[in-house]
Amino acid sequence: MKTLVLFYSTYGHIYKMAEAIAEGARQVAGNEVVIKRVPETLPPALLDQIGATQAQKAFEHIPVATPTELSDYDNLIFGTPTRYGNLCGQMQAYLDGTGSLWASGALVGKVGSAFVSTAAQHGGQETTLRAFHTALLHLGLVVVGLPYAWQGQMGLEEITGGTPYGASTIAGAKGERQPSANELEGARFQGKHTSEIAKKLAAY
Repeated sequence: MKTLVLFYSTYGHIYKMAEAIAEGARQVAGNEVVIKRVPETLPPALLDQIGATQAQKAFEHIPVATPTELSDYDNLIFGTPTRYGNLCGQMQAYLDGTGSLWASGALVGKVGSAFVSTAAQHGGQETTLRAFHTALLHLGLVVVGLPYAWQGQMGLEEITGGTPYGASTIAGAKGERQPSANELEGARFQGKHTSEIAKKLAAY
């Protein structure tokens, strides 16, 4: 069985969540886990202007995925920052390139899942995840979220990400907040949970 954790990250928050997702996925025996990123679409000058160039050096070694290679995996877990309550443009552009997979049904029956980050506590985490699920359903994927079996999304002791639709983190208005221990644990749970389901489906 093979799992792909595919992400776009501006300042590194989603990359850290992707690493945690992969950690959880690797807990499932026989699961080959790969982390890749989608292509950048913003010009270098703009990345400099928003202060993202230096942050992105932390994960520039991660290979870029092509849309057609998605069919090589049994389990696809996507990570995106939220833009106005929706997917970021880089991830949307990548998904727009999967038309041939949609037409051929190459992803039908595989597992799909998503995780996100937002600047604010109510910055559109759930709307972004639900929008992502729509794309995954169009591609024929079996959508898996982050069930309440992970109790970390039930506590009131701290401000934290975590939704039944997928793992999430809160980055802060200036990207100053890093994923918390609770949010990373939710990501690990999702990585393991989706992989367990994908393994069962792959056995048939």
